[in-house]
Amino acid sequence: MEPNKSKLFTEQKQLFDTTAILCSRIVTKYYSTSFSLGISLIAKEYRDAIYAVYGYVRYADEIVDTFHEQDKATLLHEFRDDTYKALQRGLSMNPIINSFQQVVRHYGIEQELIDAFLDSMEMDLTGHTYSDKLYEQYIYGSAEVVGLMCLRVFCNGDKAEFERLKAPARSLGAAFQKVNFLRDMKDDFDERGRIYFPGIDFEQFTSADKKLIEAEIEKDFNDALAGIKELPIGCRKGVYLAYRYYTKLFKKIKSKKPDTIKVERIRINNIIKIYILLKSDARYRLNLL
Repeated sequence: MEPNKSKLFTEQKQLFDTTAILCSRIVTKYYSTSFSLGISLIAKEYRDAIYAVYGYVRYADEIVDTFHEQDKATLLHEFRDDTYKALQRGLSMNPIINSFQQVVRHYGIEQELIDAFLDSMEMDLTGHTYSDKLYEQYIYGSAEVVGLMCLRVFCNGDKAEFERLKAPARSLGAAFQKVNFLRDMKDDFDERGRIYFPGIDFEQFTSADKKLIEAEIEKDFNDALAGIKELPIGCRKGVYLAYRYYTKLFKKIKSKKPDTIKVERIRINNIIKIYILLKSDARYRLNLL
């Protein structure tokens, strides 16, 4: 390729990649105020990569959760196929997948993590009654691997640090997902016919059931916090904010009776989210994690 053409190609490719990551950023900001706030507190060097990861997993989740009038299995198959092609080519005309494949290639995110994630999304296409084994498989693929993808970004090639923080990253992802399961219990059952927690009957959901699930989540949060304290300084504050938001949501869910969880989606309003942001920042500055 002639020098001038090569330069033009490089500039145009950079423009394409920049607009693609902007799409991932928009997806994150419109779909999740809490994660957007968390990402805004991590160092700039990490932000675009985390936007790319969130945008990718959000769109996959949309396929299985939202488009009821479409053939979801076909949509997810195409999404998976497009992902693998993008990883081979180093390019996708889908801007969300394009941003994600760049992050995967740059940070060495393992194929196994992507496969596990997409496999969990596929599990959502059918109304599973989850055994303990299927539940663990789903939690790993839908949430823990997302924590590991983000950890790959945060560790930026430091393999020893990644291995040291791997277990807490998985615990944090698991805690977030299980809180989501409790928060979304009504919608998951009414709209999608899903109950993720093994051995739980939605119609007979009891205080004892709820307490057992909450104890499991408490342990995940405790294990995760130890790892958050050891994260690289550039991402620690942002991850801590997400942790604080979810523990606040969890506390609110814990205060509700099982019958309330079955008819109401528990939320944290935006004013409280700003309060959590300010309080988290203060605790962080005072080293009170």
